[in-house]
Amino acid sequence: MNRKTVVLPVVAGLLAPVLAGCGSDGGGSGDGDPIVVGTTEHFAVTKANPAPFDPAAAYDVSAWSIMGNTFQTLVRVPRSGTEPEMDAASKCGFTDAQNEQYRCTLRKGLTFSNGHEVDAKDVEFSVNRVKAIKHKGGPSSLFANVDKVEATGARQVVFHLKAPDATFPYKLSTPAAAIVDSETYSAKSLEKGFKVVGSGPYALDDFDTKNHKATFSKNPHYQGGIDMNNDKIEMRFFNSSSAMEKALSGGDIDVMGRTITPSQVGKLQKATTKGIDLVEQAGQEIRYIAFNTEGPIGGKKAVRQAMAQLIDRQDIVKAAYDRTVEPLYSVVPKGLPPHRNSFFNKYGSPSRDKAKNILTRAGINTPVKMTLMYTTDHYGEATAKEFAVLKKQLNDSGLFQVKTKGVAWDDYRPAATGGKYDVYGYGWYPDFPDADSFVGPFFERDNFLGSPYRNQEITGKLLPRTRRQTERASTSSSFGRVQDIVAEDVPLLPLWQGKQYLAARDDITGVEWALNSSSMLQFWELGRGKES
Repeated sequence: MNRKTVVLPVVAGLLAPVLAGCGSDGGGSGDGDPIVVGTTEHFAVTKANPAPFDPAAAYDVSAWSIMGNTFQTLVRVPRSGTEPEMDAASKCGFTDAQNEQYRCTLRKGLTFSNGHEVDAKDVEFSVNRVKAIKHKGGPSSLFANVDKVEATGARQVVFHLKAPDATFPYKLSTPAAAIVDSETYSAKSLEKGFKVVGSGPYALDDFDTKNHKATFSKNPHYQGGIDMNNDKIEMRFFNSSSAMEKALSGGDIDVMGRTITPSQVGKLQKATTKGIDLVEQAGQEIRYIAFNTEGPIGGKKAVRQAMAQLIDRQDIVKAAYDRTVEPLYSVVPKGLPPHRNSFFNKYGSPSRDKAKNILTRAGINTPVKMTLMYTTDHYGEATAKEFAVLKKQLNDSGLFQVKTKGVAWDDYRPAATGGKYDVYGYGWYPDFPDADSFVGPFFERDNFLGSPYRNQEITGKLLPRTRRQTERASTSSSFGRVQDIVAEDVPLLPLWQGKQYLAARDDITGVEWALNSSSMLQFWELGRGKES
């Protein structure tokens, strides 16, 4: 594609917060040293994950947090509320009553970090690329309903959908729809390594794996709807939450992000650490057990139902998480209008006798032997304790003989999504604040887990019906039926719903806005004010 290269000058909602400690109300400043954000997340280039920040492959909250700050999308999740706001686009909307054609007009003057101009052909290229690569465990399922993307002019792009989808604007707000440079990225292969060429509010200056840090600078050429409160961000990667807390207390970092342990939450809530604030928000993170429904154990519906009948969520919440999370009885979390406690409605309180009857009626001999898999280093240090509790609950019933096995995330993720595990733990952060984000990615044919589970009523009737409804509150009946089906078939077994936590030194402002409804970190909200 012929393109003009821009000559650059030499320069770079939904959730109500509760603060503990003595915070600062001052506005942020763009001057001074970088704001340093700590995390226990780690990124590595491996054979299974050669491109951690490629929009065609990345599909987890940690990678999306970095991508959401460096890439640009046509629209974005707002600071509050649910309706997407304009970012790379100046105007977007459906052009037909059936919600099958979605048209966007790009802003003028959009520029990639390499100096190339952003135009509608790049948008067309970016979405088609995700669909063409179709990376296993990646986000291509979000665009399974896209029939054609058409750049009708330098700044006009039209999405033609196979079927109506009122949630399509939300999908365009995710990093899966990040606009990449068609002259830099391959149409059919991943961009390996940590390289990022985007037009977002920040540029990734350096990813230093040796010193466990990454640096970002404000992109002075960014054109979009974001107001930025700082010039530089540095991320530091820690091997443990305790090491990260020590760095926060010692002033080596300004913000403590994922993952804050339950015991740390309790300590910070009591304000025992001077000069540090804890921000707590309602969240939509969910944790669940996934089953290979064609596996030797996970493929037996009665086994899945017996586990649903036995597992005590209240015990998990208390013993493993010090009540910093809440029991969850549905695949759709509380806080979304369609939520229904379908698992509690069907199974009630944990009961060994009822679980035994389920297995006996199906002719399954006990104890049922299985290995319950979990990841050791992605969801926080409490995960091992959680799976120890699950193991004890199942084994104490006498109906199961369970072993647990922990695997590092770099190996765990491709194995889980590649169908190599029979029964395993997984977590989910929504792509966008709608019940569709807890149904479509799990149950459509090209689902991100690679699950073989299929239910024609969900995919052929209920989900399409909800996507025709622009008034999302009216989807409750259909999504309620989806939740009841899942409770009956148990392809997933929901365990708990989390809250969101950030801790920061009290001269850092904007912390209450720094996590969006998908738990993605928004660098631009953080500023440095006066200490209280």
